[in-house]
Amino acid sequence: MNILTVENLKKYYATQKAVDDISFNIKQGSIFGLLGPNGAGKTTLLRMITGIIYPDSGHINFLNQKFDPQNDIYKIGYMPEERGLYKKMRIGEQALYLAQLKGLSRKESMERIKEWFIKFDMQSWWNKKVEDLSKGMGQKLQFVITVLHEPSLLILDEPFSGLDPVNTNLIKDEIYNLSKKGTTIIFSTHRMEQVEEICDDIILINKGTKILDGSVKQIKQDCKENLFRIGFNVAPEETDTRDFQIIKKDANALVVRINEGSKPTDILNYFLKKGSDIVSFNEILPSLNEIFIKQVESTNVTRQFQKV
Repeated sequence: MNILTVENLKKYYATQKAVDDISFNIKQGSIFGLLGPNGAGKTTLLRMITGIIYPDSGHINFLNQKFDPQNDIYKIGYMPEERGLYKKMRIGEQALYLAQLKGLSRKESMERIKEWFIKFDMQSWWNKKVEDLSKGMGQKLQFVITVLHEPSLLILDEPFSGLDPVNTNLIKDEIYNLSKKGTTIIFSTHRMEQVEEICDDIILINKGTKILDGSVKQIKQDCKENLFRIGFNVAPEETDTRDFQIIKKDANALVVRINEGSKPTDILNYFLKKGSDIVSFNEILPSLNEIFIKQVESTNVTRQFQKV
């Protein structure tokens, strides 16, 4: 089931098309990556999904009905890149106050805060002020406050910013746990390796328009370039075949591109017939970072030609 459906969403500012006719679906319980360079329209899109601003046209369906910001906001948790904590307020009081704003009773708020503070080793923070925290500590607090009311949809914008590797893994584990329990997560970041590791599906937008979307696995398959790495005890000196091109060569391996009409088995049979001692044979799939850069650059070039 899709928890969120965005249809033909548009938001224009004067002559700028911040979001230009974007549509996509997010499956319930999935971890969904929202990607794009600076100025792509990600923040505007997230603000419309959370009801902070309204689209000029298009529709947002949440939990199989038209999105109602006034009521549905209690089912959404939003952790923006720019933090919104009160610097002079004590941490415990602030967590309690914000939890009650999300509809929890004081008793339920206290129970959940204590549970999360113990889990994240934050018990001693209760009477500290936000201004006394490091960026990483503030990030942990912001995450806890965002998930206290157990939202159906959790939106995380650069959630690992300022965190050391230990606390990054701590937050990452909680993201997985929440997803397993049925929480749907929108994960927005510039760190492609994190997206590749964490997300099930992604959408890539640039200058307000959708470039591609789908599952991470399928996108990598669709963008592959028929590259294979063949490992040898000793790489052969001579090759003479029309089935592939050598892209890179070292003492123990070849990176080859298989020509159109040929198959991986053709390459294996060729080297086996030559008596080569093959120790490995792996397809090389592009990283999301490579796909991201290539797609964005391609879109920018296309736009430049359209203006000419």
